[in-house]
Amino acid sequence: MMVAGVVVASTSCSYLDVVPDNVTNLDHAFSNRYTAEQYLGTCYWHLPFGDWSQNPAIMGSAETVFNKENISYGMEVARGYQNTGNPYINHWSGGMGGRNMYNGIRDCNTFLENIGKVRDLEETERRRWIAEVKFIKAYLHFWLLRYYGPIHIIDENLPVYEETSNVRHYRKPIDECFEYVLNLLDEVINSKDLPNSIQNTQQELGRITQPIALAFKARVAMFYASPLFNGNTEMESFISKETGKPFFNQVYDPSRWELAAAACDTAIKVCLDNNIRLYQESDYITQYNISDSTRINCVLRNAFSERWNPELIWGNINAVVSDFFQRCSQPPLGTSSILVMQAFLGVSMNTAETFYSKNGVPIEEDVEYDYANRYTLRTSEDDHKYYIQKGHQTAALNFDREHRYYATLAFDRSKWYGIGKLDNDLETWHIEGKLKEYSSAYEPGKYSASGYWPKKYVSLKSGYNNPDSWSATTYPWPEIRFADLLLYYAEALNEVKDAPDAEVYKWIDMVRERAGLKGVVESWKKYSNQPDKPLTKTGMREIIHRERMIELACEGAQYWDVRRWKTAPAELNRAVTGWNVLSDNNTDYYTVQVLFNQKFSLKDYFAPIPENEISVNPLLEQNPGW
Repeated sequence: MMVAGVVVASTSCSYLDVVPDNVTNLDHAFSNRYTAEQYLGTCYWHLPFGDWSQNPAIMGSAETVFNKENISYGMEVARGYQNTGNPYINHWSGGMGGRNMYNGIRDCNTFLENIGKVRDLEETERRRWIAEVKFIKAYLHFWLLRYYGPIHIIDENLPVYEETSNVRHYRKPIDECFEYVLNLLDEVINSKDLPNSIQNTQQELGRITQPIALAFKARVAMFYASPLFNGNTEMESFISKETGKPFFNQVYDPSRWELAAAACDTAIKVCLDNNIRLYQESDYITQYNISDSTRINCVLRNAFSERWNPELIWGNINAVVSDFFQRCSQPPLGTSSILVMQAFLGVSMNTAETFYSKNGVPIEEDVEYDYANRYTLRTSEDDHKYYIQKGHQTAALNFDREHRYYATLAFDRSKWYGIGKLDNDLETWHIEGKLKEYSSAYEPGKYSASGYWPKKYVSLKSGYNNPDSWSATTYPWPEIRFADLLLYYAEALNEVKDAPDAEVYKWIDMVRERAGLKGVVESWKKYSNQPDKPLTKTGMREIIHRERMIELACEGAQYWDVRRWKTAPAELNRAVTGWNVLSDNNTDYYTVQVLFNQKFSLKDYFAPIPENEISVNPLLEQNPGW
């Protein structure tokens, strides 16, 4: 049975919203332009969603955490409860939050095989639709590849009358999988059939463009070059039944970084040519007279959550950051708003400690930062009055941090600039998070397990219409931002060169400058106890990794990055921590608590193949460790 979809314009957000329509007759589905466009919508519908139950990257590395009264499939992955019998977020065959992505690939193939039958379709539009669907097909193959490792390549659908034995596919070697995806993307890019930008914004926002295709190719190339997929000798014993050879290449190929750097360079140039760039202070327009501190906080928040802003390369049309998602990310900001918010999505203290000091270096390296006493109490004075309520106490950990810390996170006694209190940023909202206070665990399940909330997820245009009424401005999930692409380029160049140079520093320093920080060389030389770190390839690699985890915090990048870098055993074997949020006094509240112990081993690099799939198809090999 074939499933078709409808492409419509959302009333709350101008992007494609696709709903299956159960069109079963292919002749009807491709009889005219209207029904063919419905089937195009089906292909878009298969793009994965971005919430915590469907995307393992949102909670799977414990950047964000739930309290004990709530649960999500992604959280279960982080806690080590993934399994083969009924896997969480199963995108291989569908289930437990996941969709069957192979069904999506088959629908893409069906579209490509039949779109030529549509007679009332202009050739330029036909070619554009073909390029879009080829892109989606490449995307679904890549998503499966980075999640499961070796996969089936489904380049065309088999006839329905084929014998069952012909339908049982082998998993293909990693290199063959990547080359297939990259070649398919090159077909799309070289065809020039995708638009450089969306013109009919009311109907087409979210559809694939040339900058999206180029930026996505850069992402694929970065994974292809990274240690997980490039000379991974840990996977030597993972052998293909088809070839008798390892699925993973065993010899490191440095030329892949050159391919990745070239892909990033091209994508950046095309983005800039089409006015895609870093969101800047000049983009944030407000009628209110606010401090420089509040302004940069708003700029950094908007780079992620402002609809279709200049930094957004690709907004995922199937992953709207909804009203509910935002209610879960924000605590009540007054006693009358307790019943309005959900507030159970927290951010682990591990994530909070990743951010730099105000000097732009890790807090454990900063010669001016009192790292040993970061959990002690400190009272907010004038120097932090725009970020922490003046005269109130909170942990020293929350003081003297970079601007992205305050734009990304909220915590007890922190300020929250937003709708309802905009005209005076000194008198705006602040959080009171201890037990029995208005931002605390007033109701079972409605509190942050760690004492930190992901402010980043809440749009500046979401807020209180009055003390009892809160409404959200939704926006598409930023699948690729320009800052992400710049940091990819810095990483690729650093790997290509014998030692970092001005070209490497340029791209990372652009991201840092927007965040109000000095360049890496200047910052490390002046403030770090490892002043020469940016001067070496290894040191700069570490800096770039840290910069990505900060700039892209809570966006799902960490889950994939620490795997492709093969740093996950060092990063994710840890106690996931937070404050003692069920306490009503400062002394007890600011005591570090272990939420759970996270473990990572070789098997956790890839999700398991469902056991029933292996029973049905004896050609399948299970992933190592499962």
